[in-house]
Amino acid sequence: MLVMKFGGTSVGDAAAIRATAVLIQQARQGWQDVVVVVSAMGSQPLKVTDLLLQGAEVAAETWRPEAANQQPPISRLDHSVSQLRAIHAAAAHSLLDAAGERPALLAEIDAILGRYEGLCRAGRVLGELTPRALDAIAGMGEQISARLVAAYLRQVGVPAQAVDATELIVTDDRFGAATPLWPETEARVAERIRPLLAAGIMPIVTGFIGATQTGVPTTLGRGGSDFSAAILGRTLQADEVWIWTDVDGVKTADPRLVADTQTIPQLTYREVAELAYYGAKVLHPQTIRPCLEGGIPLRVKNTFNPEHPGTLIVPDAATSNGVGLKAVTAVKDLSLITVAGKGMLGVPGMAMRAFGAVAQTQAHVLLISQASSEQSICFATQAKVAQPVLDRLAHEFAPELQRRDLDGITAQQDVAIVTVVGKGLQRQPTLAGQVLTALGQRQVNVVAMAQGATDCSLSLVVQGGDTETAVAGIHHLLVGNGNGYAAL
Repeated sequence: MLVMKFGGTSVGDAAAIRATAVLIQQARQGWQDVVVVVSAMGSQPLKVTDLLLQGAEVAAETWRPEAANQQPPISRLDHSVSQLRAIHAAAAHSLLDAAGERPALLAEIDAILGRYEGLCRAGRVLGELTPRALDAIAGMGEQISARLVAAYLRQVGVPAQAVDATELIVTDDRFGAATPLWPETEARVAERIRPLLAAGIMPIVTGFIGATQTGVPTTLGRGGSDFSAAILGRTLQADEVWIWTDVDGVKTADPRLVADTQTIPQLTYREVAELAYYGAKVLHPQTIRPCLEGGIPLRVKNTFNPEHPGTLIVPDAATSNGVGLKAVTAVKDLSLITVAGKGMLGVPGMAMRAFGAVAQTQAHVLLISQASSEQSICFATQAKVAQPVLDRLAHEFAPELQRRDLDGITAQQDVAIVTVVGKGLQRQPTLAGQVLTALGQRQVNVVAMAQGATDCSLSLVVQGGDTETAVAGIHHLLVGNGNGYAAL
């Protein structure tokens, strides 16, 4: 069994859907069962999910009649609905015969967009759109694209049926970033998908979305269609999961920061998890876990260059790659927060109190570094939450600050985490030294650093303005010997 996920650009317009259908037909020739997951149409410059959310947000705006050159929100909502209808209708007219499935599909598109408009207008009346309403809205693009792809496949002779993942993936009620409930999801998938496969019908499943146990729509977070494919791969015990995107696989660096990137032929789950966590955009960060737990190889391929083998992601024990650096990535727009003072020395529970306070703000901590003297601890978090974190820490440590047991709680703004990923960073002492030397030669100052316990990542905090220089310097080191990574 093969589970294939096609991203927004892979179903971005009629031409892309035709190319995707060819890849699906080819997969059917080599695999007994194929399950397809699709994202919303990613038409450029108009991405359907962005249009849906923009229209919703506009509808809930407070409008001031005196605002110059600004249409009332409902007029702008009407414009968004017209754009959404035009994008999908153009694809339907290009792909489907007028005497075939086109009229029925156009009617379904109108029904979905009618529900969308109704939710937006309800938000207008209430003056806000709740996270629950936004999740219901955000997944409508996938609902349309799954129906469009399935209809076109049927037209070219492939038995296919669109399936809403709200019928399959059962989640908690954390709207915007829901977590699957595995036993319930496994039961739903077995009940809904396996009979289709047994009947020779290919399921075309909506990515990105799920539903609570009571049927309320949820989303898995932006980019969650990758996660959807991994969930289906695990619950169906698939042999492989393929993620089709618009690049040739996982790159040695972000092409927007480095010109001479290369595709990495093979990575371990652990390595790609570090890359996804620290900013690489190829995979949704949670995609890895279901495949890892199911022992399922994951391949990243390019819809527009299907002959390229892409990147194969395998369990740690399955790779024969030697020690070496493989990729470098970066996360920008961060703050480095430091809690320091002689009163921390030898006092139990200081770190627990600090991170307990941070947890109360719902802030995400990306890196932690502590001095061996225990007199300071610093951590990186997103810049937009730095002030609430500082306020909460000041409240938590008010007695220590008043007694001057703490020198202060400060935030260094505009920093970035640059992470180099590879094997043997703990076992090969020269690797970390080479990385630091490469940065020093380019006058990049390292503010803080932390090494992952998994032996495959080294993270360095640098000034935000040095991010591109740091990434380029490390990338030159890891591709310098011409084989794609600095194997030693």
